[in-house]
Amino acid sequence: MANLKINHVINRLKWGEDTLAFVIFAAMTLLPVFETIARVFNTNSIPASQVLVQHFTLWIGFLGAILATRQNKLLALTKDPLFDTAEKPHFGKWIAKVTTFLVLVALTWGSWDLLKVEMKYPIDIAPNIPRWVAQLIMPVGFGLMAIQVYFKSYKKHVHRITLIIVGFLFSLSAITDAIFDVIPVVGIGIVILIFALLNGAPIFIGLGGAAVLFFWADYTPISAIPTEAYRIVVSPTLPTIPLFTLAGYLLAESKASERMVLVFRELFGWIPGGTPVIIVILCAFFTTLTGGSGVTILALGGLLLPLLLKEGYSRSFSIGLITVSGSLGLLFPPSLPAIIYGVTAGVSVKEIFIAGLIPGILLLIMMSVWSLYQGKKEKIVPKPFNLKNAIKVSKDSKWEFLLPVLILFGVFGGFTTLVETAALTVMYIFFVEVFIYKDIKLKELPRIVIDCATLIGGVLIILGVAMGLTSYLIDAQIPTLMLTWAKSAIASKYTFLLMLNIFLLLVGCLMDIFSAIIVIVPLIAPLGVHFGIDPVHLAIIFIANLELGFLTPPVGMNLFLAAYRFEEDMPVIYSATLPFFLVRLLAVGLITYIPILTLGLLN
Repeated sequence: MANLKINHVINRLKWGEDTLAFVIFAAMTLLPVFETIARVFNTNSIPASQVLVQHFTLWIGFLGAILATRQNKLLALTKDPLFDTAEKPHFGKWIAKVTTFLVLVALTWGSWDLLKVEMKYPIDIAPNIPRWVAQLIMPVGFGLMAIQVYFKSYKKHVHRITLIIVGFLFSLSAITDAIFDVIPVVGIGIVILIFALLNGAPIFIGLGGAAVLFFWADYTPISAIPTEAYRIVVSPTLPTIPLFTLAGYLLAESKASERMVLVFRELFGWIPGGTPVIIVILCAFFTTLTGGSGVTILALGGLLLPLLLKEGYSRSFSIGLITVSGSLGLLFPPSLPAIIYGVTAGVSVKEIFIAGLIPGILLLIMMSVWSLYQGKKEKIVPKPFNLKNAIKVSKDSKWEFLLPVLILFGVFGGFTTLVETAALTVMYIFFVEVFIYKDIKLKELPRIVIDCATLIGGVLIILGVAMGLTSYLIDAQIPTLMLTWAKSAIASKYTFLLMLNIFLLLVGCLMDIFSAIIVIVPLIAPLGVHFGIDPVHLAIIFIANLELGFLTPPVGMNLFLAAYRFEEDMPVIYSATLPFFLVRLLAVGLITYIPILTLGLLN
């Protein structure tokens, strides 16, 4: 009977989480749209709508993280799921679970401390809405994640209790401070965090746990971490991340990719190597909208690989092309990494978008030229051009081909803000795919929104806790120390750029792009200024390098995703991607050492 009651509560809680995530996403979309309409028709707008949308980002981030925890989809360094209740006892997994639980409890405590201060000195963010109401999701979110970890880790209560016991002992030691006199807590803690990450603990636990340790050892309240998380998550441009991602999800759930393939095949299929060019452009388009190259490989790989094989391209060439093309597109608007970089470094997002156009086009051209060469080499028979078919399929996809125009018009035309452009993009795709093409049923919409929120939660929770760690590093003057070292160890600008290229390739292998931007940019940006590198140029170098890092052997993330998607061994993936990797490496070199490619449109 007790288990039935618990299951009933859990099911109602799941329903509440899903419903709330859907409602908040709807509000995030509709408020900027209403704001745009009100401005066009010169009518009254909703008070503090922009601020409300920013705080909705905070809520969707934490709700998404709760959903990701529930579904075991938090971003991690390993493929193996952390919370598998059917597994046999495993020491590494136990350490990962205990560490995850402890860090979540610490973050819950720190968030509650912040909330108490905000409740004591309330500040309104909108009429009759104090700031602490918006911040309430932080302790609730971390707390619900901790509860989920507790119940999902093991089936037996006796195993679950170990999480509580270790947590109690650790808390007791922390309260007395006696442990610092005999044990190097920070050093041992960092080793445990690394061990936990290697055994399946989420990435944000590693970053958040390190921040907790450093602040704790420095006698700084842990509430500093949620304070920084709140500050970054409610930044003016950050709502574009969930909105553009939702637009990408709606597009990926429709048959837009199939229609676009037909269009490009009819337009360019007569060229030897035309189909690979189509795939380069298509993958770049989807990666731009979804913000994640892995999503492109997983979503489109099953459609594109049979197409290439059917036309006579070798399996090795086909897999290499799709894998490498999956990381194209992050330099074009509305690139999510570009937005996060701008927010983190304090660089204009609009200028990053403008600066990324020529380098992005350069990458597409170089990949396309290589594909055309390969098409000739493999002696593929071109498809005869048929004007009638080309016109027909182009008409069929006309609404989707207007989308890039809408985005570019909104971003660069000055008629709408970046957030309003993102919201209008969501509404446009929604109406096109639901009511014009009818690829998406209204009943499917909640599932799509929940899937999107889950991904967004996994990204934004990393962003939030990483800012806490970054704040500590800045307070500890780590960037200043690195700058002092660089001044004495690096002789020239070009030596620094070469070292930066190599360093970012390694970072791209080991970290997801969002974590890398948040953690590394505050350290690298002062060095770039010292060596006379334009901040916008540095942003493009950074993103282009990390794109390539996804493909760098032996541990580039996209290589593993391709191996999973195409069911191939890693050596096969390495061999297939190497020629494309070298082409991309040359392009990154040109982007790095010829700044006019980046800055030409800004001058």
